[in-house]
Amino acid sequence: MKDTILTLTVNPAIDRIVSVDRLVFEDRAYILSTNLAAGGRGINAARVLTSFGAKTLAVTTTGGEGGRRLEEKLKQDSFPVEFVKIRNHIRTNVTISDRQGLSVKLNELGPPISEPELTRIRKAVEKHLKDASWLMLCGSLPPDVPADFYSKLIKLAEKNDVQTLLDTDGDPLMTGIEAGPTVATPNQSEAERLLNRALITRSHSIEAVQRIKAMGPKYAILSLGSRGVVAATPEGVLEVVPPRIDAVCPIGAGDAMGAAFVWAIARGYSFEESVRWGVAAGTASAKLPGIQLANFEETKQVYPHTQVTKIS
Repeated sequence: MKDTILTLTVNPAIDRIVSVDRLVFEDRAYILSTNLAAGGRGINAARVLTSFGAKTLAVTTTGGEGGRRLEEKLKQDSFPVEFVKIRNHIRTNVTISDRQGLSVKLNELGPPISEPELTRIRKAVEKHLKDASWLMLCGSLPPDVPADFYSKLIKLAEKNDVQTLLDTDGDPLMTGIEAGPTVATPNQSEAERLLNRALITRSHSIEAVQRIKAMGPKYAILSLGSRGVVAATPEGVLEVVPPRIDAVCPIGAGDAMGAAFVWAIARGYSFEESVRWGVAAGTASAKLPGIQLANFEETKQVYPHTQVTKIS
């Protein structure tokens, strides 16, 4: 039975999470705590999927001292991980957040990955497609990785009757969308770079998600943070708005949104219901301090309070 949700994180990181009393421009902040965590969009998605009871497998790279730390940290998680060894050190990212909910995230670009290493990553994904219902392609690609890396995996997944979610940025997002994934989930900043325009008004966002869907994916979900999402389907556009909350740290909320959406639609929920689950998970995650992700119970509390509007 094809019931595994496969996640791929080509560019994982050791996340250094620094909590401070306050973030103010050109003034000092005092560090309250510092923690290290295994990071990456696909790894975060696997955590959420596991908390929802889904069968998942995370494929990711590992290399150098950072890779050793990543492997150690991931032993604390309860989902299986397949590591693909690379020669160079994986990156370290820094997140600074304060008690008022402000955050700054500083990401390294990532290590060079050779063609033989990329081949090993592709083979690691391919061998699991026979058991997978979904493949989630998550996060950035290091600078030297060809922009069409994700698009080739989308086509490979299609040949194996596996649906795909694309969650990335820049050229990999452009080429990946053109390959026709099941769903693309850019956030506002990623969509603005993709379309080369600012998305200021609600009508801008509606037009943008329609344009993104027209570029190739079956569905497009545009994440707008605390304003929820607008989504384009073959039947039209809908908007899902979350309840008002006191956001503590929104970082990782998009990863939770994508994971909960895939969990729901893989279980047979309608597209509309699945987007509501996604928005609920993202909202519940934003209420938590640091880079914490909502579990099923926390998401279930938010779900009834999401509102859906069919636009067209």
